[in-house]
Amino acid sequence: MNGTIPLVAGAAAFLLSAAAIVPLRRLALRWDLTDRPGGNKAHARPTPYLGGVAIVLATVVPATAVLGLADRRITAILLAATAIALLGLIDDIGSLSMFTRLAVETATASGVVFSGVQITLTGGWVDGAVTVVWIVVMTNSFNLLDNMDGTLGAVTTVAAAFLAGTAFVSAQPALGLLLTLLAYASLGFLLHNWPPARIFMGDSGALFIGFVLSCSAIVLVTGQDPGAMVSGLLLPTFIATVDTGVVFISRMRVGRSPLAGGTDHVSHRLRRVGFGTRVIAMMLGMITAFAGALCLAVALKWIPAIAAAITGGGTALLLIILLQGVSVYSPFLRSKAHSRIPERLR
Repeated sequence: MNGTIPLVAGAAAFLLSAAAIVPLRRLALRWDLTDRPGGNKAHARPTPYLGGVAIVLATVVPATAVLGLADRRITAILLAATAIALLGLIDDIGSLSMFTRLAVETATASGVVFSGVQITLTGGWVDGAVTVVWIVVMTNSFNLLDNMDGTLGAVTTVAAAFLAGTAFVSAQPALGLLLTLLAYASLGFLLHNWPPARIFMGDSGALFIGFVLSCSAIVLVTGQDPGAMVSGLLLPTFIATVDTGVVFISRMRVGRSPLAGGTDHVSHRLRRVGFGTRVIAMMLGMITAFAGALCLAVALKWIPAIAAAITGGGTALLLIILLQGVSVYSPFLRSKAHSRIPERLR
């Protein structure tokens, strides 16, 4: 692939995303498609949430124009991710049950697996099942990460950029182009989502991002040894994995549902510590860059995959433990959780 093609296509994706936000924002305001504050929401004023449509268009349209349908796996990822984005858009406009969402996500993930996007652990049917579960979990993890102005946009821009570099180095130019387009499309969206955000991406954009990034990581680790597989899956999804780990463990401790909404994510905890919204977005972007650089270094053979896996896994575990110490629940929930612990273990 000519080296100028990703740059030109990326510039087109950036311009398309940034420009499409304007009419989409007006349309969302006209149709009252806004995310209103209250409940578990952290924002203070109604904000339109069709920004994800711009990300999807700016990624899918140039990718289809440049790549066509030649690569079966890339085509499957694009089709399935578009279906997931449509699912998210329907949920943005109306409301879908958790069962419906998980059923559609499982079906689309299964379709991608049948195209050849698969984690290779045992060489049997178990690999397909593990891959589907991983895609569904990571897709929703990225969706839950979209909880504060600029956070998911910054994380996606950085993660997709480093993963694109990894794909090019790994002789996967079609995948590299797709990820380049996603990075530029997210950057175009970020112009309007940087704090204070004028538009949100909504479930349509967040689910699309999670699906594309998780599937892309799987493509790059297919057939790799266990160390490369662990590092290749963990590092591109580092922030989403840490966020899911933090929320899951803390909610189990206080008896809350891990599937419910809440202001107990990594970004909310950093806010409680005293960091501003813009600083948090930049911090998460920098952590994503660290993880992405490790992943790229493995692809370049600069460091062993097992070393990257240990570093990434150890860092993730440390962050999950440290963030448990940030108080985000009411005293009632904390005392309720404490009362369930046997006295001898307190």
